[in-house]
Amino acid sequence: MADQILINDLFLRTIIGINDDERANRQDVLINLALDVDTQPAGRSDDITDAVNYRSIAKQVIELVEGSQFFLVERMAEEIATLCLRDPRVTRARVRVEKPDALRFARSVGVSIERSRDDA
Repeated sequence: MADQILINDLFLRTIIGINDDERANRQDVLINLALDVDTQPAGRSDDITDAVNYRSIAKQVIELVEGSQFFLVERMAEEIATLCLRDPRVTRARVRVEKPDALRFARSVGVSIERSRDDA
């Protein structure tokens, strides 16, 4: 198993969906990321320049999601994965995007994707 950076339960609000009310009102989305990286350089040096900056990635994801108006969670997940893979040290991105309360009787509905540098 590769080393991973985990960003769990990033709770954001955005326009997402195909129905008229979804296009008019921001909805909650829950995002989880698992990014495959080699943490050894940072672990050995204790220097931030040797690490993938998860704060920077999280800020970019927040900006992307909150500024978007995607119709599908699949597209949102794809765009988030592409963003994460822009850092050359991230070799694989696992992205889960959920819409809490989108389906009656379900806590949430969402998608989970996995993309590698080869997919980009």
